Formats: sequence, structure tokens, C-alpha cells
Amino acid sequence: MARRPEVYSIDDLEEHALKVLPKMVRDYFNGGALDSYALRANRAAYQRYHIRPRVLRNVESLSTQTKMFLDGNTIPFPCAVAPAAMQRMAHADGEDATARACGAYGIVMGLSTYSTSSPDEVKIVADDARQTAGLKGSAELVFQLYVFQDRFVTEKLIRRAEAHGYKAIVLTVDTPQFGRRLTEIRNGFKLPSHLKMANFPDSLAVKTGSELRTNDIEATKRLAVSTSASTANKLDPSLTWEILPWLKSLTKLPIWLKGIMSDEDAKLAVQHGADAIFVSNHGGRQLDQAPPTLDVLPGIVEAVNGALPIHFDGGVRRGTDIFKALCLGADMVWIGRPAIWGIAYNGEYGVTNALKILEDEFRECMALSGCARLKDLGPHLLIEAKHRSSRL
Repeated sequence: MARRPEVYSIDDLEEHALKVLPKMVRDYFNGGALDSYALRANRAAYQRYHIRPRVLRNVESLSTQTKMFLDGNTIPFPCAVAPAAMQRMAHADGEDATARACGAYGIVMGLSTYSTSSPDEVKIVADDARQTAGLKGSAELVFQLYVFQDRFVTEKLIRRAEAHGYKAIVLTVDTPQFGRRLTEIRNGFKLPSHLKMANFPDSLAVKTGSELRTNDIEATKRLAVSTSASTANKLDPSLTWEILPWLKSLTKLPIWLKGIMSDEDAKLAVQHGADAIFVSNHGGRQLDQAPPTLDVLPGIVEAVNGALPIHFDGGVRRGTDIFKALCLGADMVWIGRPAIWGIAYNGEYGVTNALKILEDEFRECMALSGCARLKDLGPHLLIEAKHRSSRL
């Protein structure tokens, strides 16, 4: 086996992942919807802001520590690992590797509905890693939820997450149907046969929207009836804001809404009792002409006006990206693809490497902008660039 290259940036991890992952897997994790405009726009948005350096500010005792939950663990910097599906496609240990890295590093991990490791297994692994690292308390994980047409399937997912100590339910709200991802269509995406959806019994034959689309296309070619008609397979496109009272009737866990991209929806989230929101366009994998998450963040922050925490993701590759999102009002920044590239590099050690790179870059950015504490961050530290990137 070829020696792994030295990595010094998230881009280095991505470059290695592009070389080692099979094409179908690489395209699944890296691809966007249609022309990937939103995917590229997420990255380009960060280049529209400069950071103002400040000098002689005494940053000797610089601290980036914060908390995700008021009564929870102290985490080293305001970054968490977002839920991503089917991580065993990228590494044999999959979500377990991510859980070990997050547990030992002391940061929060999100687990996907479509994970290839079970919620109980992932929680045990994360707790063990945290204890081995000498950190107090239990590892903090949140569970990402899709609502299926068969509501009993959804209810069982919530009960399972709650029973195993997950700290919040993250409801993805931007998927009345899955975005049209051409790379997955062209590859005829299917979960590799040696893997399975760990959150569901085999009898339900649950598949991601990507694989259901492959099945539908294959059935059309055969002039056959698709086998993906089960309501356990289908996300519920009829969801309205009334889903929040139903979820809150099932669990005491906080309900966070992932996929908020407008001021109007942010206000509605507050009105309907959401406990937090994610500013997210699903990594550019849903509506391809959606704006970059960084561009809509300030308006959403103003609309929410401190009523609930604002989580953020989308195109984060640098510690400076985290810094800019926090300056524009995000409370917590989540990474998706960098963690996948990390496990593709070397399992849990690759994820740890990704987190260390981002933390080091973020701390350096804090120091060079004259910020000793997170409370020092704000829009006053950013200058909107006069040029506009055309690389979309």
C-alpha cells in the first residue's frame, strides 16, 4: 500500500480522498445537485470577506472554548461534525471512526438517519474514546432525523436516540424530495452490498433517496413497477410546521431544524417552538440555485434576534471560514465533507487531523485579528471585498 502523504490542510485531505475512494463513493460524498452551482457558491462566499487584523491586543491567554448545551461539556472550539450518511463507504469503521475522534477531541457529533453504524454502537464508542482521553462526562451526540410517511418508523428512531443518550433531534426540513444529483444518477448509486442501514431492520429495506432513484430508473428501463413503494422508504413531502408539535409530543429532547435558508422560515421556526436552527443548504445537494449559506446568515441572525441558537454549515474548509461565520452571527459551525475526507485518509486519526487543522487555523486567526475570546468576534472584524468571485 502506498504511503499516505503528509497533510497540512483540509484541501490535502480532499486531494487524498479523491485518489483513494471508489468513483461511486467519491461522487456521492463530493457531488452536488444538477450543475453544483450551490456547492461551489458555498465556498466562493467566504472570499467575499476580508478579516481586519488588529494589533497590540494581548492574546496571550486566548481561549476558544465554548459549550453546545448550557448544562453540557466544554468543547475546545465552536466546531462540530455534521451528520453524514453511510460513512462505512469511506472507511471500514465509518461512523465509529468519526465517533472515536469526536469523543476523544471533546466535540459534538451528529449521526445520520442513514448511518451504517447504529446509534447505540456509536454512543458507546464515543463515550469510551472520551474516557480514554481523560475527559470528564459523557460524549455529546445529536441525531439527525428524516420524517417518513410511515410515522411509526420515525417514532422508533426518536425513541432509540433518546434511549441511548443523544442530546437533541436534528430534523432535516429541506427534503420534501431528494435533489437531482447527476453524478449519482450516472453512477447508478447503490449502497455497497456488504453494508446496511443500521437504524432499520432488514425487513423494511430502507434505502436513501439516491438509491430509490436508481431503482426507479432501472424499473423504467425494464418497463417494470418500482419496488420502492414502501412508506418506510419514502420521506413525507406533506410536512408542515405542524410537525413540530407532533415531535415534541414524542420526546423531551430539543428539536433543531436543519435547512433554514430564509428570514421568513427562521421567524416561523421561532414561532413554532424550535429549540435551534441550522442555516444549511444541504451542502449544495438539494436546490442547486440556492444562495450560499454565508450570504443568508446575517439576515437570519437579525430575524431570530437572539431567540434561539443558530448553527451553520456549508463549504467550511478553513479556520478562517469558521471565524467569518461566527463574526456574522453563527453560534456553532459544523463540518461535513472534511470529516469524510478525514476518515478516508486514516479513520479516526484522519478525522482528528482534520479537527486539529481547523482548530489551529481558527486559533491563529483569532490571535492575528486581536481576539482573545469568542465574545470579541463580530461583523466589525470583517470587510466586504470589492471584487466578486466568478468561479461558479
